[in-house]
Amino acid sequence: MILSVRVSPKASRNLVVKDTDPLKVYLTRPAQDGLANEQLIELLSDYLKIKKYRIKIAKGHKSRNKIIEINE
Repeated sequence: MILSVRVSPKASRNLVVKDTDPLKVYLTRPAQDGLANEQLIELLSDYLKIKKYRIKIAKGHKSRNKIIEINE
């Protein structure tokens, strides 16, 4: 499964907004040293109720727009 995600780092709280395309994800961590990417995987894991190892950032490691790949 492929998800298109728009990330907003340094937000006031962690939040996933599902009514939009791409999926909007607000993260409290800054976008440096991969901190926001780690938090994105943790948050999507909780939101989708799947294990973290199944989630991979396929494109956009240094961008706000990301393509997330979820392995079955």
